[in-house]
Amino acid sequence: MHINIHIAVGIIITSILHYFFNFNLIEYVFVLLLSFICDFDIFFTKFAKNQNHRLYITHSLIPSIILIIIGVIITLFFDYNVILLGGVSYMFHILIDTFDWGTNLFYFPKKQNGFKLLISLEELENLPRYLSQYKNPGSFFDTKYYNNNICMMIEITLFCIMLIIVVIFALEYIYFISFYFIGLAFHLSRHYQLQKSERN
Repeated sequence: MHINIHIAVGIIITSILHYFFNFNLIEYVFVLLLSFICDFDIFFTKFAKNQNHRLYITHSLIPSIILIIIGVIITLFFDYNVILLGGVSYMFHILIDTFDWGTNLFYFPKKQNGFKLLISLEELENLPRYLSQYKNPGSFFDTKYYNNNICMMIEITLFCIMLIIVVIFALEYIYFISFYFIGLAFHLSRHYQLQKSERN
């Protein structure tokens, strides 16, 4: 899913956790940031196989498992659970990514796992052929995403839920929804750039 979706889910999760654990500003930012930080690997897409940033270790379960293990140890010895909760937040991102294209859950097989609801088995098996039909390989994924009505409905629904949850559980941190709009602007800008490059 797009980074704005992960930010929305991150704000939902972090705001609910805030209700129970009363995060200070740094703690809230930490847990929220871990819900979408792995998507920054998109800036290194051109170095990935098939320009697919989800094949990087950042889109595997490994970082979240490491954080959770460290978090459990710190919780047991210091009664401080923010790192553990951040690891869970990171893991949610990875699990959500199994629904659209799948992601490299276990890293070392270099294989995308998951439901992969936006790509057919035939497309996946012949991905280089499909990518070659576009000037920019990213246009294939971009087109599939924005032409899917379910994805658009999920975006709208999660945006509304995010607003409701942050108002109810973390009103003092409502300004973090600005992150959502930054993420949305990034993807829309990329979408229009890809469309323009395909037309030219």
